[in-house]
Amino acid sequence: MNETMVCAVGNVATQPVYRELANGASARFRLAVTARYWDREKSTWTDGHTNFFTVWANRALATNVGASLSVGDPVIVQGRLKVRTEVREGQSWTSADIDAVAIGHDLSRGTSAFRRPHKEGDTVPAPRPEPNWEMEPGSPSEAAPPQQATPAGVT
Repeated sequence: MNETMVCAVGNVATQPVYRELANGASARFRLAVTARYWDREKSTWTDGHTNFFTVWANRALATNVGASLSVGDPVIVQGRLKVRTEVREGQSWTSADIDAVAIGHDLSRGTSAFRRPHKEGDTVPAPRPEPNWEMEPGSPSEAAPPQQATPAGVT
């Protein structure tokens, strides 16, 4: 099957709308993608044209979108591009939708804390110590307490 897969980097432009449907959860939001370029005359970065996409998520991805995203969040969206043209009240309308396969926060512009959703009956696993990657396995100093990196801010 030939499909156009895209990866779009931008900001959440509208509050995600979450719905429980007969065939599973669904969520949608608008994604704003603005091109930036270096203006040699002004010696500064300049914003170019902004493209807007409607992003659709289904099932577990929709549930996680509803719980994780809000307006202004920088995100990366990967999915199938769907361009549709229709006529409404005599005018031709074209829309660009992305049927999302994966969505995540853009960590080049901030931090994020990942949490797995827990199902009923699941036990929460005990946190495991972080390995010391600079020591040989089995060396005596490997038993030293692990150091935890603290992020600058967690969203």
